[in-house]
Amino acid sequence: MDLYEYQARDVFEKHGVPVLAGAVAETPAEARAAAEAIGAKSGGVTVVKAQVKTGGRGKAGGVKVAKSPEEAEELAGQILGMDIKGHTVHRVMIAQGASIAEEYYFSLLLDRANRSYLAMCSKEGGMEIEQLAVERPEALARIDVDPNTGIDATKAQEIVDAAGFDAETAGKIVPVLQRLWDVYAGEDATLVEVNPLVKTEGGDIVALDGKVTLDGNADFRHPDHAAFEDTASTDPLETAAKEKGLNYVKLDGNVGIIGNGAGLVMSTLDVVAYAGEAVGSKPANFLDIGGGASAEVMANGLHIILGDPQVKAVFVNVFGGITACDAVADGIVGALEAIGDEATKPLVVRLDGNNVDEGRRILREFAHPLVIIEETMDGAAAKAAELAAK
Repeated sequence: MDLYEYQARDVFEKHGVPVLAGAVAETPAEARAAAEAIGAKSGGVTVVKAQVKTGGRGKAGGVKVAKSPEEAEELAGQILGMDIKGHTVHRVMIAQGASIAEEYYFSLLLDRANRSYLAMCSKEGGMEIEQLAVERPEALARIDVDPNTGIDATKAQEIVDAAGFDAETAGKIVPVLQRLWDVYAGEDATLVEVNPLVKTEGGDIVALDGKVTLDGNADFRHPDHAAFEDTASTDPLETAAKEKGLNYVKLDGNVGIIGNGAGLVMSTLDVVAYAGEAVGSKPANFLDIGGGASAEVMANGLHIILGDPQVKAVFVNVFGGITACDAVADGIVGALEAIGDEATKPLVVRLDGNNVDEGRRILREFAHPLVIIEETMDGAAAKAAELAAK
């Protein structure tokens, strides 16, 4: 789960990372009230920052400096409702102004290729960090971090030395990097990024902006993370699927997809996309029902997919392994009986693997008018794409 900037700021503060005051506002009036309270700490200057989960806010006009509460109110009115790379701004953060002397960059992320963590640091932070990484990669230090030891004082010193900081500045940054490690490890994050990490004119090191991505697999250790979820902006189908324990992602297409196992579902998305090119059909979702395909699980999956008005046909692609195909077929039968009249769209079913012949026999004898049995994955994808196009 990606956090909004204001949420990341609060998490930083919780772990002792130096940050400036900030408050979230959903209306211009709230922005003015926040600016009145926060601006007193910075000579009346505040920054109005769009809260969207994407980069490029500054270039899009989503970050503006206000020199009075009245100006903050006016700017908030301009920014609220903006579209930034497909994300609508529903709230802004009113942040304390800062006198910036220098801007730096730091991030800590999961390096899947090397099965480790990677710290990146540069003396040249700001909006062009991606361009810097491409054009002048030597200016971006990359240091491996052992997950067992993390960023202690020695590792933090290695990072700032590799980035080329002078001794005085390095000495101030080292403890901040250690606290950012506390954020990463303590919150079970997969990304902690600060851009910019600034040195103020007074010589203080402050995290002026932050991005944090939390590992959803660790939610059981962090019940407080539920408060970070933005239910208002989440697709209602995705919310309903999560409540039922289903792995579901909404896509912009017309062929609903159910499979067992993430790898199989990803392959199914590919074959449906390929088969649909000729007829204008595309996958409508990713839905992994996992290893078990009981009637209840299948019914829940079908209920979610059939609730999407964009879906015109459904492709059920299941490989029988530990759960045999006859059990899967019984699950489909039970699901359709449970759903009843809600099932109004054709279901193309492809079964393969353990006990496939018995599974297909069960579906043939069930003889549901909406169920079409296909023996191959490519054939089923083509049929589902064709039916959705019609």
